[in-house]
Amino acid sequence: MGELSEADKIVSVITCDLEGRIETFNKNAEKLFGYSSDEVIGKKRVSLFSPGMVVLGHVANWLKEARQNKEGHSTETTFIRKDGTQFAARFKVTATIIKGEHVGYCGRTKELVDVSPDETMPEISLLTRFISVVAITRLPFLSATWIPIIASLVWGINQNLINMDWNTFIFIFLGGSFLHLAANTYNDYFDWISGTDQINNDYFLQLSGGSRAIELGLISEKQLFRLATIFLALSGIMGICIMATLGDNKFELFYYGLAGAFSAYFYTGYPLRLVARKGIGELLIGLNYGPLMTMGTVFAMTGVHNWDAFLFGIPLGILTTAILWINQFPDSESDQIAGKHHLVVVLGLEKASWGYLILMISAFSSIYLLNMYDIIPESGLLSMLALPLALYFSYVVITSYNARELAIANWGTIGIHSVTGILMILGLEYM
Repeated sequence: MGELSEADKIVSVITCDLEGRIETFNKNAEKLFGYSSDEVIGKKRVSLFSPGMVVLGHVANWLKEARQNKEGHSTETTFIRKDGTQFAARFKVTATIIKGEHVGYCGRTKELVDVSPDETMPEISLLTRFISVVAITRLPFLSATWIPIIASLVWGINQNLINMDWNTFIFIFLGGSFLHLAANTYNDYFDWISGTDQINNDYFLQLSGGSRAIELGLISEKQLFRLATIFLALSGIMGICIMATLGDNKFELFYYGLAGAFSAYFYTGYPLRLVARKGIGELLIGLNYGPLMTMGTVFAMTGVHNWDAFLFGIPLGILTTAILWINQFPDSESDQIAGKHHLVVVLGLEKASWGYLILMISAFSSIYLLNMYDIIPESGLLSMLALPLALYFSYVVITSYNARELAIANWGTIGIHSVTGILMILGLEYM
């Protein structure tokens, strides 16, 4: 047999923990990928080496097979070097088991020197492309806009304030959605350029560090800023369409739109960066995704500023703040380093876990008070059925505030908001 070529001798060996953080990086990995071990160990995740679409569409399945098969999972794929060039490779990943406990993964990579990276690029499905759009825009969080808009519409009809106009409602729904998408994408853009997301190396089941769309190469910085601005402009166009349906005070809708646009941009945008100002960011989120949204929806439908509609939005605003609150837990360490001093950073995780319970109690207490003061009928108390769910996840947060198990509470908090809102809508509409 002939001698092995230099490329055949180079086998990169990289190990990582369960979050994908790189723990070891051998000399061959340095040669193959172009990074020094000091650049990546403890600072980067293994997703750095794969195209973003491959990460979204295939890596989770590879890791699952590695966990289920003692021999690991082998495949041919395409990787990316530090200089941005791609190369074809043979890749094997195995689960790292220590004393019977799964603690991470080990990947071995050998370049296929005579193979084009196009040949080994895994197939990207339509589902994966859709998931990339979801990742860039963080679509699942739009429930924080959709629920208050629909709930305030149903409340207004229940109170005999609103005569249903579907055209106006569609403009409101689209305008609120575009404004929320602008907030999501501006947030990711400013967190990236500030260095906050680069410091954060806790993948945390896709719940930390924003969408990571730039990091994965799904979109560039300029493209993300442009996309956010397009969303903001579209929300403005929807606002103009709503104005066309209102009477003499139609220009007062501008106040609601201005509050939303200001918050979408300056929540993380410079020079104000309100999220870093010890509670102002939380207050801003609570107002915008609660009272201002419900009052604004009723105004857009009726042309009347209704303060009961403002109060009606308080429970949903608090629950939206709880979503923000719990999602700040996995980001707290990197946020503190980056100077992003929101209340979770200021309080520390242990005290902030009790703050989560306070938010839940406040939200459901406010629902009871809305009924006591005749802002919602007794049928609206159907939403109180979500209270046990809120108390359960409060327990999870208090007992797992610094553990991986917290992730279930991150998703669960979104569920609490949605379930509470849906029950409120059903109570007002059908009971």
